Amino acid sequence: MATPRTVTPAPAPAPRGLSGVVVTETRLGDVRGREGFYHYRQYSAVDLARERTFEDVWHLMFDGELPDAARRAAFTARTTALRLLPGDLRGALPAIARSGVLAGPLAGLRTALSQAGAAAGFRPLYDLTPAQRREDALAACAMVPTLLAALHRLGRGEDPVEPRDDLPYAANYLYMLTGQEPDPARARAIEAYLISTIDHGFNASTFTARTVASTGADLAACLVGAIGALSGPLHGGAPSRALDALDAIGTPDRIDPWIRARVLAGERIMGFGHAVYRTEDPRSRLLRGFAESFGGPLVEFAVQVERRVVEILAELKPGRELHTNVEFYAGVVMEQCGLPREMFTPTFAAARAVGWSANVLEQAEDSKIIRPAARYVGPPPPEPVPAVA
Repeated sequence: MATPRTVTPAPAPAPRGLSGVVVTETRLGDVRGREGFYHYRQYSAVDLARERTFEDVWHLMFDGELPDAARRAAFTARTTALRLLPGDLRGALPAIARSGVLAGPLAGLRTALSQAGAAAGFRPLYDLTPAQRREDALAACAMVPTLLAALHRLGRGEDPVEPRDDLPYAANYLYMLTGQEPDPARARAIEAYLISTIDHGFNASTFTARTVASTGADLAACLVGAIGALSGPLHGGAPSRALDALDAIGTPDRIDPWIRARVLAGERIMGFGHAVYRTEDPRSRLLRGFAESFGGPLVEFAVQVERRVVEILAELKPGRELHTNVEFYAGVVMEQCGLPREMFTPTFAAARAVGWSANVLEQAEDSKIIRPAARYVGPPPPEPVPAVA
């Protein structure tokens, strides 16, 4: 009697983009896409954006708790003092800005942050104590807005504006960009935006930062890797592209034909859809509220476009839900607050640097390097190496 042959079932295909694959545990927060909810530690991120300062949430991400008044003052004083750039780095910024005129401020930030790490004497995370890692992370996060604002102004032929120690994080950032103290309402809107984008699960840039951190590299190297991931238009480049779409539509009478043409062609509409959320992005709700508080033609037009995208998609693609993501109203809010479009994604980076760094600090607690596997699906080896004909 023949022995039955065992048939090994074919392995399941690897999930595209590692979708749904759990790679570690974290204490920093989570995104619950089906609920339209995300949080930083134990607090709703949207509630934090509405009720607390950027410095408060930075403290929460680094130290695990919201500060009381005394700790807030001490933390703010510490991070404010770190905004100034080392002298050697200041001298290098004009050349970095010139080389990055075409590539943009985010590309310049990668170069400048590498030099900032060297100038500040950052050493490999593997060789540092937790307290030393935290100090490097504080310094890097404090320098990012100063670097971005200086590179932006130098690229426009203007002198950099020195940071002020009497302005909070968001207001100081706007001041360094424009040279003028910002309107409090607009500074508050930008602060809420920055808080709402500090962290958002294991997105591409955060995972990149943690992967670099797992090698024991220095803090600046981790952030530079994350910025590289952020520079892709499918990750951090959508706020300006969402506004470009509004510009392309132009007038209310063009909304329906423009949307229909793209939906039927299967094209992506920038500012809509998200890899995790299956309902409205809670960050979009938050920022829509700030946009509507300012009012004006741009906001009215954006709300009209949002409504028609959802309605036309329901008509042409029934059962497929598509809602605005953070980029749609982020672009509207930043435009209303006077930020140039080339600074939209860099501004996102000014917030996300805190989240990246918090993830780097958490990853550095574990000395195990991130080293996943890939399933080979090419021609079966080994085959003879052919001779040259």
